[in-house]
Parts: sequence; structure tokens; C-alpha cells
Amino acid sequence: MPTTHFRTCPFCEATCGLEVETEGREVVAVRGDAQDVFSHGFLCPKAFGLKQLHEDTDRLTAPLVRRDGELVDASWDEAFAEIERRLPPILADHGRNAVAVYIGNPAAHNLSSIIYGPVLLRALGSQNVYTASTVDQMPKQVSSGLMFGGGLSVPVPDVDRCEHLLILGANPLVSNGSLLTAPNMRGRIRAIRERGGKVVVVDPRRTRTADEASEHHFIRPGMDALLLAALACTIVEEGLERTGSLGAHLNGLDDVRELVRGFPPEAVAAACGIASGEIRRMAREVAAAERAAVYGRIGTCTQEFGTLASWLVDVLNVLTGNLDREGGAMFTRAAAGQRNSQGEGGGGKGMGLGRWASRVRGLPEAFGELPVSALAEEIDTPGEGRVRALITMAGNPIVSTPNSARLERAFESLDFVLAIDIYVNETTRHADVILPAPEPLEKSHYDVALYQLATRNVANYSPPVFEGTVPEEWETLLRLSGVVTGQGPDVDVEALDQFVVQTVVQRELSSPGSRVAGREPAELIAALEPRRGPERALDFMLRVGPYGDGFGAEPKGLTLSLLEESPHGLDLGPLEPRLPDVLRTPSGKVELAPEPLVADMERLRAALDRERNGGMMLVGRRQLRSNNSWMHNLPALVKGKERCTLHVHPDDAERLGLGDGGRALVRSAAGSLEAPVEVTDAIMPGVVSIPHGWGHDADGVRLSVASEHAGVNSNLLADESQVDPLSGNAVLNGIPVEVAPAGLAAEPATAAAAGA
Repeated sequence: MPTTHFRTCPFCEATCGLEVETEGREVVAVRGDAQDVFSHGFLCPKAFGLKQLHEDTDRLTAPLVRRDGELVDASWDEAFAEIERRLPPILADHGRNAVAVYIGNPAAHNLSSIIYGPVLLRALGSQNVYTASTVDQMPKQVSSGLMFGGGLSVPVPDVDRCEHLLILGANPLVSNGSLLTAPNMRGRIRAIRERGGKVVVVDPRRTRTADEASEHHFIRPGMDALLLAALACTIVEEGLERTGSLGAHLNGLDDVRELVRGFPPEAVAAACGIASGEIRRMAREVAAAERAAVYGRIGTCTQEFGTLASWLVDVLNVLTGNLDREGGAMFTRAAAGQRNSQGEGGGGKGMGLGRWASRVRGLPEAFGELPVSALAEEIDTPGEGRVRALITMAGNPIVSTPNSARLERAFESLDFVLAIDIYVNETTRHADVILPAPEPLEKSHYDVALYQLATRNVANYSPPVFEGTVPEEWETLLRLSGVVTGQGPDVDVEALDQFVVQTVVQRELSSPGSRVAGREPAELIAALEPRRGPERALDFMLRVGPYGDGFGAEPKGLTLSLLEESPHGLDLGPLEPRLPDVLRTPSGKVELAPEPLVADMERLRAALDRERNGGMMLVGRRQLRSNNSWMHNLPALVKGKERCTLHVHPDDAERLGLGDGGRALVRSAAGSLEAPVEVTDAIMPGVVSIPHGWGHDADGVRLSVASEHAGVNSNLLADESQVDPLSGNAVLNGIPVEVAPAGLAAEPATAAAAGA
């Protein structure tokens, strides 16, 4: 007898609602949930991969342990015995920093990882923590931390009420929104135009989003910060500011005015490739719009001026009076786990940047992690403090991070590698132990992180569809915590979980302004019975959150039980103004001119005088059916024409001797690769594009479908020495390259030769 389950899609940031029809343990169909309060039935092709992931015979269902050089099946006890034998001696002999951790993108969608991952990190006590954030959004987190006091205090466009949306380096029709949780962005963008509004896209590629926009401007890769500064300069010079009531909440407005005056459009136009008259018109239009928002994403983050560009996006939102107002850039009020909605608002400790640094290059820490561009050198550079062991959690850094060839070589020198993953991929094939995780349908789901970035306040919880075939991740993480703290793999998981919830409750009770201040911890914990694991922690976070029942204080308030009774989710209303309550800065104001950002403007100014000689530059490319590297083993998501092509403009193709369907050799300072050529006028002259996250042809990979669609890995061309200095984020866009027909010799590219 078929059964219908309502789920939130776990594959990207849109959090679309699904109907999953099952019969026994078979997934019969996956459809959009028309009653979902947020997505209203919308879904993209990735959702159909849920059935194929469930059926994937390559997906791990038992631990693997390396014996005589081969990964072989093992029991859980055998796997943990091997971890206990190998990992503690490294900690004892070489210290906590000798063990590094890498956490991949899927962990952000995982309730167990969000709550219990930090437990393992604290137990391990290593400063060598790396995540996918520093090949993605870390510049936005740093700029938001400096301006507003929290890394997830990111203003998101109120797209449902916006009348003028300026998008830079983002392709939300393909990404479904990124640092912007918003299902059906095509429908939302079309609605802006249908109500008489305007959508402007700035991107080196004419993307699917650009095709739906009112207008599109090509821009030279990496020059977004210059364009944003010139837009701000125009607004200041021409007296178009309208900060209005925002002024009472701002520090540094005069400083920002003075800074941006140094970047007039006439000085910036040649560098960014957009005429000065167009820049001034764009500025006037965004300033004149009744409700406008500026939104920048991956292209503005993964570049040399990533933090400056991320900051200047919000400077523009401030100067036009659109920060924290309907139809502008607003702060979500999430139901659970959001630090800027807990306790007393309007002030706080702010953000500490660079509390420690990487051993070899001295790259700064941000939000407890180091730049992943430093990982290879921390492994392969001899000396005290060298990384000797690595734990990966739902991550594939060998494919996903810069100069992946060097990182792969570095892996060979590690004494021990432990992976928590569902596949033997390019990274985990090097592991000594792999612990499998449950598939998405075997675990509950609640998007703690992504609901903090939603364009509407919503909450939706999904219970497991199937009984698990492997232990839940939170149990695995607690057992590993036992190993690294010397308690062993047979630690009392129940007792550890009790300690976790006691810590969460005590932290809330000690927070000034807590809704449960003065209550007894034992009383609150007893009210959570009989829940265990992430559900217990989630229930607590919901109940003390801004919509919660406050453990009886608001009888109709939010609880996990109420969400369980609401399978299509709960609509908690549109975004509302939150200043100054949302701020966690020491001053209690928006820091519009943080000192690290002001100081970095001299580096941006130097880019105006940079010599440009017509060399080629590489940018990435997002694809609707792909989410980084981990979904390429699902036939529904890799079928169709070749996607790992080199996009090149017709003028460049003719000049370079490239033919559509032929092959090109692409070389950078870091490496080289060959890729099939796709000639298209959707790419800016002087720019080429290759998708990221591919390259599945390595020996030892157990991905039968992905291996047949291996593609090429653009991260072979990314130089790990090139990072945004404030955030440590990798420079993955604007890479100088040389391009020639495959088979012709070419010298390695240099920054000077490529016109960087």
C-alpha cells in the first residue's frame, strides 16, 4: 500500500517541500508538495535524485577499513577499534593541532552535523578546522560579522516586495538562491518585472538569471568591488543618499562617503569593463527605486576582493535607505538556533577576526576555522605542528579546493585519514577508515542554518521516512568524541547526549534577556522527554526561540510537536524590520566602516592602475542539476549533453584557433587541463568558464555513474596561494589562464602574462 511522506529537499538552499511516495522501502515517486507553505509545489531536477540516491548501490551501508592497502568491509566495532588504535597516539605524540578536520557543504543541511559536529570539534580541540565555507561564502560572513556582529546576520533581498533588484555574481535561477533561501527564484524574479519592477544582472556570463532579467552587464572577473564603489560614489557625489531613519543606527557614514569618493565611474570603467555613463545610470536607478535591494553572491565572494565586495553590497543598501526595510535587504527572524534573535539585542561582543593563524602562511582564522587553501601546505610542510591526520565529514576537498593536485599528493603523507561519508570518492579513497552516514530519507531534517537566510520566515520539520540501516550521525559523532577525549569508542552515548543538552540549556539560561531566565535546568530538560539526540536539542531551540512557547509562557507558541503536526510547514510571516535589535556589535550600531575593510581599500585602489594586456581569465559555472561534487553518481542528474565544457566567446575562439566541439588546453600558474570547447556569446570576451566539482576519473573511486561522466576539475587551475586576505577565501574566479588548441605547446601562465 503506497504511503505519502512530506519532506524538505536536502539538496540545496531552497528548502523545497516534497511529496515522497513509498511502498515498503521502495521510493515510488517524488513530487513537489503543492501545500508547502514556502515552495508551493515548486521543485527542480535535483529533487528526483532523492529516489536514485536511495537506490544507489555505490552508497556505503557498512564501514570500510584499510587492510593490506585495500578498503574492505568491516563491522562498526572493528572500525572504531581501528580509529582507537590509530588516532589517540597521534594526539598524544604530536598535540591536538596535528589532527585537522574538513567539513563539506552537505553538513550545512544536516541537523545532526549542525548540533553535534561542534561537540566533536570542541572535544578534539584542534585549531586546524577547515570547511567548504572558505571556497564559498566566507567573505560575506566576515563582512556581516564586522558590520552587524554575527556571521549569519546576512541581509537578504526581500524579493517578494522588491521593485528593483541588482544582482552581482549570482545565478539564483540555477542555484535556487544562495545565502538567500528562496524557492522558485524564476517565479519570484518574474513577479518583480510583472509588477513593474526591474531586475539588473552583472556577471561575466549571460546566465539563465540574466536571460530573465531586465538588463545584463558583462563585468571583468574580480572587479565587482570597483563597480560597487563607483555606484556608491555616484550616489554620494550626486546627492542621491536617503539613509533617513537608518542614520540613528550607523557608525562611520562620513568615513564611507570619503572612501567611495575616490572611485568615480570615470576612473573605474576601464577596469571593470562597464562604461561610466552606464554605471551612473545604474546608480541613479537603484537610488530612485521605491524599494530596491543589492544582492551579491558566489562570484563576488570567490575573488581577490571578496570581503570588500560583500561589504560594499550592504554599503549600497544603506546609502539608498534600503537596509532593513520592506522590499530592500532585510534580516530573517528564524525560529531556532539564531544567535541574533536570542537574548538581549542591540549590542554584543561583535566579531573577533584572526584569533589564531595558520602555521605556514599565517592566514587568519575566522569563525573558528582556517582557510582551506592552507590545508595542503599544513600537511606537506615539515616542522613542529604539521598536520598528520585528517577527519573529513561529508566533504571532498581533493575535488573542491584549490590546486587539488597538490592536496592529493599531500594526502599520501598523512599518518591517518578518517572519513564520515556515503561514498568512496576522490578524497575518501585515501581514508584508513570510512564510517557511513544515513541517507537523507533515513534521518530527520530541519534547516537550522538556511532558515536564517530565508526570504520569508518559515519552519518545517521532516521526520525520517525509513528506519535507519546505519547508526545515526549524532551517535557516531559522540562516539568519536569519546575517542578523542580518551574515553574510548564505547563511551556512554546516552550520558554524553545528556551532557550536550545540559550545556545547551545552561548556555540559554545564562544569556541576558533569555525567555526562560530563572527557570531550573532540570525542569526544562524534563519537559523535553522522551526525545533524544538532535530532536531534543531542536525542540529546546524552538521553544526558547522568538516564536516559541517559552516552556508554557506562550501556550500557542512553537514547539517541535506543533511542527510534527504541520507536515507542510508553518508560515511565520514576511520579513520585518529588526534594527537595532538584530545587532550584536559592541557599539550597538551598524559598523559601516570597520577598520580592516577601510584599510583594505588601498589594495582595491591599486587595481585601478593594474596593467591589462588582453589575457584570458577563468570563472566557474553553476549548474541546475549539480551541487558541488557529491551528486554526480545519480543518473537523473548527469544525463544529457556534456556539461564540463570550456565556454569561450566567438571572437576569442577565432583568435585562439578554437573550434566548437574541439578540445582546448587550459593552463594556469597552478596546473593544466584539457576540456571540450563550447563557443558561445553568453560569455564575455576575454573570459572562459568551466564548472567546478568534477573530475571523477581517479583510480580507486567507487562511483560507477560519476566515473562515466568524469568531466574536468577546474580546481586543478586554482592557485592555493591566491586568497582574499581578510577572509582567507580562495580565489576561484578571475584566474589568469592561457588557452590554446589541445596538442599545441604552451608555457605556464603567469599573472603578468595573463593580464591579471
